[in-house]
Amino acid sequence: MKLIKLIELINEWTGKVVSFVVFFIFLIILTEVILRYVFNSPTVWANESSQMIFGAYIVLSGGYVLLSNQHVNVDLVYSHLSLKGKAIADIITCPLFILFSGMMLYYSGSMAWESLTNLEHSQSAWNPPVYPVKLMIPLGASLLLMQGITKLIRNISIIIHDQKEPIEYQEKESL
Repeated sequence: MKLIKLIELINEWTGKVVSFVVFFIFLIILTEVILRYVFNSPTVWANESSQMIFGAYIVLSGGYVLLSNQHVNVDLVYSHLSLKGKAIADIITCPLFILFSGMMLYYSGSMAWESLTNLEHSQSAWNPPVYPVKLMIPLGASLLLMQGITKLIRNISIIIHDQKEPIEYQEKESL
C-alpha cells in the first residue's frame, strides 16, 4: 500500500504542478497576439513553443487524470454499475490499457533516446531543441502506466474485500 500511495502522490503532485503550465501557454499566445496585431511584428517562436509546451502538458497529466477518474467512460453503461461492477469492468479492460501504455512507453522511449542522442532540433525557422519535449512522452507514459497498475490493484481489492465504498475516499486523508 505504501508504494501505491507513493505512485498516487507522485501523480497528484505532477498533475497539480503541470496544471500551472496552462498559464505559460496563455502568456505565450497573448504575447503573440499583441505583437502580431498591435505592433505588426509576429514572432517565429510563439506557435511552436506553445504547441511543444501543450504536448508536454497533455502527456504529463495522464496519470493525474486517471487518478482522479476523469478519463472518458461509456457512461451509458458504466455509470449504472455498482462499485464492484465498475471494478470488474475496469479489470476486464485493463489488458488493453496496459498494452496501450506499454507500447507508448516502449516506442516513445526509443524515440526519445534517439532524439536525445542526436540532440534533435525542429526543422522550423526558429529551430528549437525538441528532445526535452520528446523525453516527456516516456515519462508521462510511465506515470500513466504506474497509475493504471495502481488502479488495477485497487479494483482487485474492491472485489476481494467486497467493498461498498471506493478506496480513494477511505484513504485520501493519508495522502
